[in-house]
Amino acid sequence: VTQEQWKALMGDNPSSFKKGKRYPVENLSWNDAKKFCEKLNELYKEKLPPGYHFDLPTEAQWEYACRAGTTSALNNGKNLTSLWRACSHLNEVAWYRYNSKNTTHEVGKKRPNVWGLYDMHGNVCEWCRDLPLSYKKEMTDPVGSGQGANRSRRGGGWRSLAQTCRSSQRYATPPDAHSSEIGFRLALVPIQAPPEEKR
Repeated sequence: VTQEQWKALMGDNPSSFKKGKRYPVENLSWNDAKKFCEKLNELYKEKLPPGYHFDLPTEAQWEYACRAGTTSALNNGKNLTSLWRACSHLNEVAWYRYNSKNTTHEVGKKRPNVWGLYDMHGNVCEWCRDLPLSYKKEMTDPVGSGQGANRSRRGGGWRSLAQTCRSSQRYATPPDAHSSEIGFRLALVPIQAPPEEKR
């Protein structure tokens, strides 16, 4: 979600780096991102496909979209050439500590994955809908509990080291936390009861 999109719907711009309309909105909490989704759903309720709404992706949905069929550390089909230093393979797809110049960048300026999704690695780390959970081999579309103190975020950001921008990297963060390195993207998903309400 860009600063332009956020401002058009919410009327303000919480971002620390107010450098242009096409820059990612950041410095917002998980709670803020969920309010954006609620407002967007209300605005488009007559236009959305029946049974669907906008929401944050689950961790599983986020990683599936990021990987786009790859099993490598990065969604360009390559692995990290360095964990702690500049990484030539990561430079192709991400803004991170060694090429960001300590700021966010306009979205869509690095190579997308094969599904056309940009900035899944770096630029801003992205909130996910659920809480972290322990993955088990037999799980195909896991959803973390709706209860607990933290929410997941994925992808790494503009000041992240190479190793923390991997497709599999996971963070657990309080839902009211703010940072110039955290933003979000939307998913159009089936409406489901929160995990704690399922019987």
